[in-house]
Amino acid sequence: MSINYKIPESVLVVIYTPELEVLLLERADKPGFWQSVTGSKDSLDEAPEITAQREVMEETGIDTSQHRLSDWQISNVYEIYPTWRHRYAPGVTQNKEYVFGLCVPRDISVKLAPREHLRFQWLSFAAAADLCFSASNAEAILQLRERHNGRPA
Repeated sequence: MSINYKIPESVLVVIYTPELEVLLLERADKPGFWQSVTGSKDSLDEAPEITAQREVMEETGIDTSQHRLSDWQISNVYEIYPTWRHRYAPGVTQNKEYVFGLCVPRDISVKLAPREHLRFQWLSFAAAADLCFSASNAEAILQLRERHNGRPA
């Protein structure tokens, strides 16, 4: 039997409105842990943008081809939380995360993947950053005002 370990490269997609409200999702495996869309590459050759498109569709039902998905040209390397390390090959302790933004209308339909998330909410960017359990997620959200200042992010 072969074990399929997660690839230690992932995406973070901050979904937000023109008014800078941010969509946060509550993890099903860790109630109380709120985050933006995240997910790992399915294969070593999957481009981060393809991963972002796929994860947004899987986790929210939002089709990124109908909106502007922006590569923020940011990558973070962080230590994988011990509670999730068993998903990775032995000895893998760090993950590289690529950051994207997706601006959508506030009335967009959100359809959660029930095995991944319990519920969602729209919050001001400051409140969303405060609620995120991930420091890199909070930092990305706090960049929204600067990135969106008078131009699509």
